[in-house]
Amino acid sequence: MTVAPPGPLLGAYAPLDGAYDELVARDGRVRDHWTALAATFDRLGPDELARRAHDTARSLEQDGVTYNVATADGTERRPWRLDALPLVVPAAEWAVVERGVQQRARLLDAVLTDLYGPRRLLADGLLPPELLFDDPAFLRPCDAVRIPGPRQLFNLAVDLLRDAEGRWFVTSDRTDAPSGAGYAMENRAVMSQVLPRVFRQAGVDRLAPYFRTLRQGLQSVAPPGTDEPRIVVLSPGSRAETSFEHAFVAAQLGFPLVEGSDLTVRNGRVWLRTVDRLRQVDVILRRVDSWFCDPLELRPDSELGVAGLVDVARRGAVTVVNGIGAGVLENAGLAVALPGLARTVLGEDLVLEAAPAWWCGDAASRSHVLAHLSSLVIRPTSRARGRTHFGPELSRAQLDDLRRSIERYPHRWVGQELLCGSTAPVLTPHGVASRRAVLRSFAVASDADYAVMTGGLTRVAADDRVHAVSNQLGAISKDTWVLSSAPESLHAFWLDQGPAHEIELDPSAAVSSRAAENLFWLGRYAERAEATVRLLRAANARRVEFEHRPPGPGVEATHVLLRALTSVTTTWPGFVGDGAAARLWAPEDELFSLLVDRTRTGTVASSVQRLLDAADAVRDQLSIDTFLVMGALQRELGELAATAARQQAEAGDDTMLEDAVQWALGRALQSFLALAGLGSESMVRDPAWRFLDTGRRVERALQIANLLGATLGDERDGPTDSLVLESVLTAGESIITYRRRYHSRARPDTLLDLLLCAPDNPRSVRFQLDLLVRHLHDLAAARDSNALELARDARTMVDAVSTASLAQADAEGNRPELRAFAMTLRTALHAVADEIDRENFGRVLPHHSVRTPTDTTGRVHHEFAERTS
Repeated sequence: MTVAPPGPLLGAYAPLDGAYDELVARDGRVRDHWTALAATFDRLGPDELARRAHDTARSLEQDGVTYNVATADGTERRPWRLDALPLVVPAAEWAVVERGVQQRARLLDAVLTDLYGPRRLLADGLLPPELLFDDPAFLRPCDAVRIPGPRQLFNLAVDLLRDAEGRWFVTSDRTDAPSGAGYAMENRAVMSQVLPRVFRQAGVDRLAPYFRTLRQGLQSVAPPGTDEPRIVVLSPGSRAETSFEHAFVAAQLGFPLVEGSDLTVRNGRVWLRTVDRLRQVDVILRRVDSWFCDPLELRPDSELGVAGLVDVARRGAVTVVNGIGAGVLENAGLAVALPGLARTVLGEDLVLEAAPAWWCGDAASRSHVLAHLSSLVIRPTSRARGRTHFGPELSRAQLDDLRRSIERYPHRWVGQELLCGSTAPVLTPHGVASRRAVLRSFAVASDADYAVMTGGLTRVAADDRVHAVSNQLGAISKDTWVLSSAPESLHAFWLDQGPAHEIELDPSAAVSSRAAENLFWLGRYAERAEATVRLLRAANARRVEFEHRPPGPGVEATHVLLRALTSVTTTWPGFVGDGAAARLWAPEDELFSLLVDRTRTGTVASSVQRLLDAADAVRDQLSIDTFLVMGALQRELGELAATAARQQAEAGDDTMLEDAVQWALGRALQSFLALAGLGSESMVRDPAWRFLDTGRRVERALQIANLLGATLGDERDGPTDSLVLESVLTAGESIITYRRRYHSRARPDTLLDLLLCAPDNPRSVRFQLDLLVRHLHDLAAARDSNALELARDARTMVDAVSTASLAQADAEGNRPELRAFAMTLRTALHAVADEIDRENFGRVLPHHSVRTPTDTTGRVHHEFAERTS
């Protein structure tokens, strides 16, 4: 191979000892396929590369790309990490990988077909029975369940690394619910934006054909007789490790993202619960592990699956891919047997060998493993049995414990030679460093064979001291650039050039009841947070204006607004409960808390967190720009909280913090306006948008009613009320309209006209009720809707009210009619929201396995399950 000397940027680059390095050869010269790229990166220089790395992280943050990790406190959303330097593979080398992955897919497909079919491999002694029957991933209820078409293994992922000589070896197979393809595509999207010219000049093969093949493959495996199959992506939910990818893939393919509670089994078929009716599902791309897919036949405590799903798949009325039970192919002991199976089943030697390994169920192999325990990687045959152990990292006591475990259940363990793997360059704050790398390749069944993604997901270790490379341990991802050797085949493109045919447009079919509920609350939390920010700004402006003035109308108006903040946001005690008097005169800490404290329900930060939770659950329904706005908002609030913590620790000047709060309120309002604009201008007017906007209208009407009741319920002296009314109009985004429409000084009755009754003011209660009635009418279609009738009743109530009467104060300075009307209006709006919930967002209780007195085997009665689902 021709090599070139490194340039100044890479001159200090040092590969790890004994490893094959992707960038430089053993003599320190740059490998041929890296030469042009290395020169380009050298021309960019360290400062520019650091800026591109910052842009990479910012792009991922704006797209809301995360990897979730379970912690003692719940689920931690960790930002996805992407290195600005790609892994580069020349076309000739990739051809070997592609051929090897295709061969491995064909072999594993044949093994899967046999294990859940005739099991000749067991009968002929090619596989030991204890390896299969003791594996929790071998699911007996899935015996004889078949996928339409010639292949039972629909897609898979293969983890690869190189040995010291640069040869690719397989370290593991992922066949149950393989993940990573969506992250690979996201990495490519970011890299092509951050390094557009570099990417373009490198001539990198595209990843999009893989997803087109995946989509076509899902359509092709639908049950026989299905012309236009309804396909869904089944996810464990937004708390799953790779939930971002689930939504990304669903959006990329154009299929609904669903959870187990969205599906039900009725009359031998699987149905999707949508907001208007049940709709039959034909194909399920599952991202739920097999064992959790059906609480009736598999894991009885699972709340992630669908009761009765295995039976429907058994009958051929739905196709689940990968097939439930495909995880048995991940058995580490099976990998030891694959070379022999390849020669028997395919008549070929493996193109990609696995790392040398020994199954401890064989006496001779067990002796070898026990004798070399401290130098091997020890894997349980099934991932359900525990974790992988790296012998060199274990203490003597840990090695002794592991030895006893192997001797007790030898057939459950495999010893594998420790391959160091290749190293790849990573951009760090201190320059370019070397890290161990693992490449995950992806394949999906196509018409002729298996189509392999031309590229994949590369991960590198977080530092140079660890052997394991995993996301749980903080691995960094890389985009994998396969240098193209020929133009892409044109037949693989998305455009359908076949004969025209009728396509049924069915937008509501893509909106499950759960998705509709999350969209509804997304609208509510967005509106709630925006209203809180507006009122915070108005109250803080009055505080700043009269902060150093003696008691008088300005100070009293400020106190009215502060008390209203607590009442509207329900963040007691705040400015009305215990200790309120002191906080009214020194409100800074409470105002700051109302902005950034995520632990207090009703604060801006709390609403933003719930807004993000709802958005995560319907990521496939939303524009990517939505997460750009929300991610920036969350980051700014977090930075503000961190700034406050630093100043408190350093006892610094509070003036800078107050300035930061003012700036953050302005930025937050901009973000909420951008979010509202995205919903208004970027979403199709389908049921998804209507539920989102319905949530907004309910919440805006509630916020106005709360604000009016909290600020105008009492009459005060003229100067104080004048200031309060002006602030209320400002918080209600109607001050300019009021001044233009009512030329006289502010009056409570005319303010109520504008914020309560004006049908042409987008910030009035009447305007919200008009839109609410329209949305509920469209959503109800031909159905009776009590929510619609309640909304009409609320609108009639507003039309009938006399604002002059509401503004009338009694002898004690109270406005009892206004207080009573505000309470009645709030009650009516809550009733509308509750009825929307009841009519559209059905709650589903978890399904569990039931044993009857005459069914001592624990076998499930599917007819009972269908009647009660």
